[in-house]
Amino acid sequence: MKRLLKRIWNWIDDRSGISDLIAPLMKHKVPPGSKWSYVFGSATLFCFVLQILTGSCLALMYQATSDKAFQSLQFITNDATLGKILRGIHYFGASGMILLAGVHMIRVYITAAYKYPREMNWISGVVLLLLVTVMGFTGQLLRWDDNGVWSAVVGAEQMGRVPFIGKYLARLLIGGDTLGGQTLVRFYTYHVFMVPGLIILFLLFHLWLVMKNGISEPARHALPIDPATYRKKYEEALKAEGISFWPYAAWRDVIFGAAVIMVIIAAACIVGPPELRKAPDPSVVQTQPRPDWYLLWVYALFALMPREIESYAIFFGPLIIFFLLFAVPFISNKGERNPLKRPWAIAGSTAIVIFIITLLLVGYKAGWSPAFHDTDIPDNVLPARDATMLEGKNIFSKKGCLYCHRIKSYGGVVGPDLTHVGTRLSENELYLKILNGSKNMPSYAHLLSQEEMKELTSFLKNMK
Repeated sequence: MKRLLKRIWNWIDDRSGISDLIAPLMKHKVPPGSKWSYVFGSATLFCFVLQILTGSCLALMYQATSDKAFQSLQFITNDATLGKILRGIHYFGASGMILLAGVHMIRVYITAAYKYPREMNWISGVVLLLLVTVMGFTGQLLRWDDNGVWSAVVGAEQMGRVPFIGKYLARLLIGGDTLGGQTLVRFYTYHVFMVPGLIILFLLFHLWLVMKNGISEPARHALPIDPATYRKKYEEALKAEGISFWPYAAWRDVIFGAAVIMVIIAAACIVGPPELRKAPDPSVVQTQPRPDWYLLWVYALFALMPREIESYAIFFGPLIIFFLLFAVPFISNKGERNPLKRPWAIAGSTAIVIFIITLLLVGYKAGWSPAFHDTDIPDNVLPARDATMLEGKNIFSKKGCLYCHRIKSYGGVVGPDLTHVGTRLSENELYLKILNGSKNMPSYAHLLSQEEMKELTSFLKNMK
């Protein structure tokens, strides 16, 4: 059997030349001190491969139409064999890919591995980080529940604030002037075809640059970089002390990558995928949907800043951030690489990590964040249980009022507590408030019928 398999492989290799392609990758020399701190880039690649595999399986059952997308995800989650675990792996795989890509870039920055001759490695890495983030954003809408849909609406509104070209960017994002079935198809195209294609393209370019320029030597033992002499010294050092990537360095990548995959699968089995909320309803207006955790810090930042500077921050903030990221290798492409001799790099990276973690905590705990976990109010908390009261309670839940307003211990705290609202406002005042809206509350004049308005105000008036 072993001989047969060897003959088959030799035939395939002779006709395809696979070993001629793989051998240089496996045998290229790396500095001898390339140890555990170098594993985060390869682990990100492991996660991306996992995303392709799980995404392909999900695509076999997912229906990218506005009337069937939500139901197809419900089928995958509740009825398909291992469907819930598959969704969980895909979700935590995305989280792992973004987290590991961020850690990899921080490691590269702290050790100054972006310096000559690896400036283009850094630039392609910044592009990959952006594409991975876009991948996560577009994937959230494909759940086609109220939270994912309104997150896309908020994203389109932010793009619409860009001077001169904002409305065109928003149309490009959602496929028109309003969100609908064409938006789902467009996001599906972004998520499944366009963005993964760009990631593969830049990933191949990034790996080719790693092969061309070599893996940077451990920063603590590296001499200050002089572009005039670096390449010659690096090549001489590799000839004298370099080790073959496979298996002497690659085994750490394999072990760490396998451990990451096992953690992702364990999280998928124990925690499961994000809960599917309600199917999207255009009449349910939520102004502050909560994105997935890797975008929550951005959401928290914009929610906390004064409204008068939001438009400027939305436009100039990303431009400044990415300009600085792209400029890093040009600002400093030579000199010291030892982190101990570059304490400002460690301090700056630490400050950014603390800043993002703080915003994440604020995003999860802040009172201005809608509470999507409560979807209905139990009947036993009502002061009366007549038909009008029950119908008003159902409208209160279905139209999303419960996400921002609290009754008893149910609901959110974005808006006022309505447990005893009937003692503060008359029925006519309640009617006008719902009809006209307010600063942070949308108008429901065209979203509720006269009968629904009557039942809702009657329900709230009886909350005493």
